[in-house]
Amino acid sequence: MSNQNTEALSKQGVSIWLDDLSRERLESGSLAELVAERNVVGVTTNPSIFAAALKNGEIYAEQVGELAAAGADVDTAIFEITTEDVRRACDAMRPIYDATNGVDGRVSIEVSPLLADDTDGTIAEALALYEKVDRENVMIKIPATRAGLPAITAVTAAGISVNVTLIFSLSRYREVINAYLTGLEQARDAGRDLSRIHSVASFFVSRADVEIDRRLDESDAPEAAELRGRAGVANAQLAYQVFEQSFDSERARVLLDEGARLQRPLWASTGVKDPTLPDTLYVVELVAPNTVNTMPEKTLEALADHGEVRGNTVAETYHDANKLLDAVDSVGISYNEVVDLLEREGVDKFNVAWKELQQTVADQLDAAK
Repeated sequence: MSNQNTEALSKQGVSIWLDDLSRERLESGSLAELVAERNVVGVTTNPSIFAAALKNGEIYAEQVGELAAAGADVDTAIFEITTEDVRRACDAMRPIYDATNGVDGRVSIEVSPLLADDTDGTIAEALALYEKVDRENVMIKIPATRAGLPAITAVTAAGISVNVTLIFSLSRYREVINAYLTGLEQARDAGRDLSRIHSVASFFVSRADVEIDRRLDESDAPEAAELRGRAGVANAQLAYQVFEQSFDSERARVLLDEGARLQRPLWASTGVKDPTLPDTLYVVELVAPNTVNTMPEKTLEALADHGEVRGNTVAETYHDANKLLDAVDSVGISYNEVVDLLEREGVDKFNVAWKELQQTVADQLDAAK
């Protein structure tokens, strides 16, 4: 039976996606269990997740041995191993994909973060990943960097569903929506079926609090303490306002009338980093229809154990959310400076994880020879 708290969240129009994947999880039945008991309807991955998974050498030993025998280099091995995991996960989630007409049952795989500033390279790898996984329910993750924006348009125009990742600012989120709509327009002009193209926009939540709270702790302003742990939710609430406004525009309505899908906001980075904050904060305070919340298993279990789903917690919050961010600005913390820093750090962290993944696979290939 499904858990009453996760079921309550799902009934509010929030799709629960697990922010984790490994071959062990697939083969042990853990993913299937979370689908049955925790209302999980999708899976997301990133370089950090694969770096952690690949450290478990035993379960990948057979494939690593085959790749070593074939003379595969490190990047080829990573490509083969990660796409195999995602393909298997896509097959496991296919019944949900069919039941929801493609809305859920999705599994995301990310282009190399080393390509974050390379538009053409990102497009090429996105197409290669899509072809290699060879499953309708795969989503290709592309970062919302400057170079990523035209790649989002091109890959969407090719009829491929995209998960846009590493969104931190409201202004960049508007650019992401524009990139998606432009891709849909190009797909329509090419005669593609718009109803088969899906997208989510991954808006990162907790990292805003980490950086802003660090600066608040250094502030001498008497009101600084009252602002701690609140900016991340406020930023995401205003992102939902951007979503509502953007997809109620004439431009978007024309496409929706032609069968296009909403690009749903996805709340990412929902694991609470500050132990003084409630561990379900970025779940229960961001309940709204047509959203996705991708959670690490620890956050998912916290929700199942004691998360209180109180209905829509985003509607009618926009005024207060704006006031909160204005208050942060009034104590000398620049919103633009923070979100620009977070984007750079986000790419850097994934680069570190990718290099860790490369080293792990290189060691395993050497050991298998």
